[in-house]
Amino acid sequence: MTTSRTCNDCGGTSFVEATDFINLRPLDKKMSLGSERVYTICLNCGEVVSIKVKNPEKLVN
Repeated sequence: MTTSRTCNDCGGTSFVEATDFINLRPLDKKMSLGSERVYTICLNCGEVVSIKVKNPEKLVN
């Protein structure tokens, strides 16, 4: 399934997905491995248009 996306900031249509490799963890589970965040970034202006948790099931108690 192909979705077309447009940057709300500059109107760009080229994007890249990236991660910062810092896992998101539940507040009450400091020793949890958690899950990576995946950012979708406009290649024209650098605007982060989406942040997605790669494995949300790892955040459940």
